[in-house]
Amino acid sequence: MKTVYIETYGCQMNEYDTELVRAVLSEHQYRFVENEREADIVMLNTCSVRENANRKVYNRIHTLRHTRNGDPVLIGVLGCMATNFRKSLLDNRQLKIDFIAGPDSYKRLPNLIRQVEQKGSKAYDVTLSEFETYSDVYPRRAGGVNAWVAVMRGCNNFCTFCVVPYTRGRERSRSPQNIVEEVKRLSEEGFRQVTLLGQNVNSYRYEEVDFAGLLEQVSRVEGIRRLRFTSPHPKDFPHSLLHVVAENPRVCKHIHLPLQAGNDRILEIMNRTYTQKEYLDLVDNIRSHFPDMVLTTDIIVGFPSETDREFEDTVKVMEAVEFDSAFIFKYSERQGTIAARKYPDDVSEEKKTERIVRLNEIQKAHSLKKNRAHIGQTLEVLIEQESTRRSPDDFQGRTDGNKLVIFPAGNYRTGDFVAVKITDATAHVGRGC
Repeated sequence: MKTVYIETYGCQMNEYDTELVRAVLSEHQYRFVENEREADIVMLNTCSVRENANRKVYNRIHTLRHTRNGDPVLIGVLGCMATNFRKSLLDNRQLKIDFIAGPDSYKRLPNLIRQVEQKGSKAYDVTLSEFETYSDVYPRRAGGVNAWVAVMRGCNNFCTFCVVPYTRGRERSRSPQNIVEEVKRLSEEGFRQVTLLGQNVNSYRYEEVDFAGLLEQVSRVEGIRRLRFTSPHPKDFPHSLLHVVAENPRVCKHIHLPLQAGNDRILEIMNRTYTQKEYLDLVDNIRSHFPDMVLTTDIIVGFPSETDREFEDTVKVMEAVEFDSAFIFKYSERQGTIAARKYPDDVSEEKKTERIVRLNEIQKAHSLKKNRAHIGQTLEVLIEQESTRRSPDDFQGRTDGNKLVIFPAGNYRTGDFVAVKITDATAHVGRGC
């Protein structure tokens, strides 16, 4: 029985894909280990969204070869990097990669590995499918309190900075019946929280069922206490979906709403298909339905040709919305994207750093304000694990709004829902009792 070690980089979809890979290989009698030194096969499930993610993978492959000291091991690269950099990965003699598989090719992994072992040649499959949703594979999960469930794959949006349409193909949705059956199994296994995944979940559609309808169906699964989703696109956030989020008690009151930029010209060349006003109007609409909705976002600074004045429009939106938290990144040119072909990366690294520092300072103040507003409130917290921040005498968990809370352990266990009174807060975490 061959042993496999797998590392995952990047987004939640990659986490889910790793669980699919575990299921596929387990069916073929591969055994997974927790240490790369014990493995016959090492796989890196990769992200290609930012340059730093690529560097991590390249460095990790070099480290793996070095630490094995010549012991035989097959190394495979999976996921978005496999699709985006197939030729350079396989041709790089220093990396010595044995096989690669794209996001739609995981069912072929046993054959690819067999080809390398029997023929001694490199193997690859990065074919993008119009139909593959892995609906017939039940992911092999490692445990925890949250289960990822991909409801669709691929993306049709073609934001000019993004490689996903090229590495994951076009949008296709799983049937609601198939998704509900997976969630029922998760409930039977003890999961109480499920997060539905898609590159743009708003685009989910299977026959007459849209994403709002899917949320309603999944929320009726007995035993599921919390239902999350990520990520919607601001361009198509229908009233029906907003109504479900605001009114359904099992759907968490947290919406991750990527902004990317606050200036209309930059949004246009990003191909985001909404304006600053439309985004702010959507935020107002969300808060008119549920004033305390937790809003988080993604922002890119230093997109090609972004001027100081245009950057101030992003600042304006941040000040107007006051997000609960934000993931803020410097623009990173990605091979094969429209932006890489059309727009020179002409904003200096110094300017990008200046902008990201400023936005992080603004966001830190907003996060602190939002978190301190909970002081004195009693919130329901789902325990995730013993606290890694303070001491083993503490637990940490998350509120309905996905905010991290640390509190004394008490007579609880992972997976319990606990009423915690918030006594203090920083920009990153609440403290309770």
